[in-house]
Amino acid sequence: MKAFQLKIEGNWAHFKKPETNNNPLTHDFITKTALIGLIGAVLGKERTEMKPLFPQLSDDILYGLKLLKPVKKESWGFTLRKAVNLFEKAPKNMEFLKQPEYLVSIALKDNRSQNEYDNFLRAIKNNEAIFTPVLGLHNCPANLNFLSEGEFSPLQNGKFVARCFVSKPPTHKIIDLSVTRQFRVGLDKMPTFQNNDFWNMPEKYREIIYPSANCEITVEGEHYIYNQDGECWWLM
Repeated sequence: MKAFQLKIEGNWAHFKKPETNNNPLTHDFITKTALIGLIGAVLGKERTEMKPLFPQLSDDILYGLKLLKPVKKESWGFTLRKAVNLFEKAPKNMEFLKQPEYLVSIALKDNRSQNEYDNFLRAIKNNEAIFTPVLGLHNCPANLNFLSEGEFSPLQNGKFVARCFVSKPPTHKIIDLSVTRQFRVGLDKMPTFQNNDFWNMPEKYREIIYPSANCEITVEGEHYIYNQDGECWWLM
């Protein structure tokens, strides 16, 4: 599969968990659906143009992610006022990721999205964006930096060292538990598909495990090999 890697970073990020509407919590890192929204912003796609692109890119593009900094979260309080009555207000807390930094792999699974993939890659290489890319919210701008271009191998199955997120068992089995006790292993449940009504489909969520920044876990299961450095990744 054609693929490339980029670094995504910013001062703040928020990728809202759907079950936390009143005082929203955030996923631990950028989700696949948020990444697709970021691709649309870079390409200058209006909301009406993104309706069919969300399910298309959800199916046609795979992504993997490795933390370059530990996950740090802070909660901030806001006072919301209604436009129709400025004296009516309500306190609200939101959880934010502080100074997130990720290495993200993007692979083209289906040639149907060849144009979107090529145009996004070209924009990243040239440091261009039509709309400002953000990390979940418009007041959380993203910095995007091209790292490398290459290919992922066909799907492999076996033991490998993972510095990226992997799926919870049974897709992946953690082999070396002694290693995982030396650092934080994170857990999250991530959306992977958004339909043309901008809904993250519940049946398409995947439970994942990830090692903290600059750490690794030994697992057994599905993976791809990136030809630029021979590193193993799981993509979803």
